[in-house]
Amino acid sequence: MQTRDLSEHAVYRAGEGSEEVARELGLDPDDLVKLSSNENPLGPSPAAMTAIREAASEVHVYPKSAHTDLVAAIADQWELTPSQVWLANGGDGALDYLSRALLDPGAAVLVPEPGFAYYGMSARYHHGRVRSYSLRAEEGFTQSADAVLDVYDGERIVYLTSPHNPTGTVVDLADVERIAEETNEDTLVVVDEAYGEFAETPSAVRLVEGREGWDAREDVAVLRTFSKAYGLAGLRLGYAVVPEPWAGAYARVNTPFAASTVACRAGLAALDDREHVERTVESAVWAREYLESELDTKTHESEGNFVLAKVSDATAVAEAAQRRGVIVRDCTSFGLPECVRVSCGTREETERAVSVLNEVLAG
Repeated sequence: MQTRDLSEHAVYRAGEGSEEVARELGLDPDDLVKLSSNENPLGPSPAAMTAIREAASEVHVYPKSAHTDLVAAIADQWELTPSQVWLANGGDGALDYLSRALLDPGAAVLVPEPGFAYYGMSARYHHGRVRSYSLRAEEGFTQSADAVLDVYDGERIVYLTSPHNPTGTVVDLADVERIAEETNEDTLVVVDEAYGEFAETPSAVRLVEGREGWDAREDVAVLRTFSKAYGLAGLRLGYAVVPEPWAGAYARVNTPFAASTVACRAGLAALDDREHVERTVESAVWAREYLESELDTKTHESEGNFVLAKVSDATAVAEAAQRRGVIVRDCTSFGLPECVRVSCGTREETERAVSVLNEVLAG
């Protein structure tokens, strides 16, 4: 017996964890600085940790009420109807729901290159095809409507990432609107805002709802996550915001109880802890400014909680830094073999990372 043909399916390459690297190098995990996965260096909010402990007594019950409560809170935050919030097991799960809802076999999606591998992976899982548009290093990885529309050919879903991973660039709402306006009426423009809390650019949710001078659109959806600014990456919790006319499709495509009771209760508490999110954003802004000013190499201006740095050989630099106790992301898997991505850590972590990377670069 064989699986179906998976030869065209990409493999998602996650950044190595501290324990993995420590075992490989015979080091103490506590002596490592892990800045390879864009995680929150401040951890989850105290309120979320309390909610996790309290939710332990509920894990024998399916998370119906916890799910309902969190969806209602998210909807209230964005001034949406609850049906427009598609809660999922991480942002990846929300991408899968959108693929299930929109892709017939053979339908195509348009994704950024470089970019998040799971856009294409999700499409292929659902028997779709993948095409790409380029973000060019020589143009500072600028994202524009022209870059998308010049290669658009009727794809069912167009993916935008704002801020973009791994470059940190953003998409103006005017460009999102133009892309939606100039693509077919049955094309959905998905704006992935996993790092949205770190950017000054307004959320594309304004286009979904038609607020603050923007017309409401039925062809724009937005992806959000609790993994980054809220510090809940290990609980896998995310959601999509979709147009109201077809929001009811969620009941037909979602995985039953995909978001756990613990995740939902933690998410609800984290959503209410604005102070923790503000401290997280302030920390990230300081760190990325420090990285951009102090690294002895070219960096790309970022609005995420990470900075992309140009080096001669990403694999060699990442391995050398790792041997010195600092883990950064080799971006070869993104198609950028001359770049490393450095996540924003605490002040101590960021300063150590800069010191080690400059030492490696000088060598």
